[in-house]
Amino acid sequence: IQQEVSMWSEWSQYANGAFCSLPADQQHDAVYAECTAPVNIAVIKYWGKRDEDLILPVNSSLSGTLDQADLCTRTLVVLSPHFESDGMWLNDKEAHDELAGSRLRACIAAVRGRADARFSAYRIRVWTRNNFPTAAGLASSASGLACFVYTLAKALNVKEEFEGELSSVARQGSGSACRSWFGGFVKWEMGVKADGSDSVAVQVDPETHWPEMRAILLVASDKKKGTPSTSGMKT
Repeated sequence: IQQEVSMWSEWSQYANGAFCSLPADQQHDAVYAECTAPVNIAVIKYWGKRDEDLILPVNSSLSGTLDQADLCTRTLVVLSPHFESDGMWLNDKEAHDELAGSRLRACIAAVRGRADARFSAYRIRVWTRNNFPTAAGLASSASGLACFVYTLAKALNVKEEFEGELSSVARQGSGSACRSWFGGFVKWEMGVKADGSDSVAVQVDPETHWPEMRAILLVASDKKKGTPSTSGMKT
């Protein structure tokens, strides 16, 4: 995952200016960050959960992370005590219901719980975009949730106590999101603890381990897939 640098004046382009409209005298209270995150493709999949709420898998899994120059999610998060409401825009379309979803709220609560208490009353605005088809089977939820959690943590200056700690937060939004935390080849440890604190991502090898490896993606349809992975695992 990579942190980007952007200027306040550039954000007026996002969501047709509705994303972040604050008067100049209120901008100094805001905190913000912008990041990108990669897609990962499982080579040893997990299929089934031992805990649906915490998204704890019945087996460990292994994935390869794709180059962000090809596929990635870009997310900008701004928090301010002056926003009247929370808001989210996905691929330049309003997606406020997504922000109200239980999994995304769980991620927000977990990151906020690690942040300074003064941010507890700050409202949040999220702008996120994929440069590839969304919800069409190309792991947009993995890159999207990893990017969101990482960006929110950066905005709130939340530090990991150990490498990969926040991947367990991303996991609560989308299981495979934890594997987008690192490049190269990544293992999602199934863990054994009931609270899921040991169900985290670890890098097995960097991308330099197998530099000749290539992934070929053929998009037969860019339409939203009919059966989400979460539903598919229950059948």
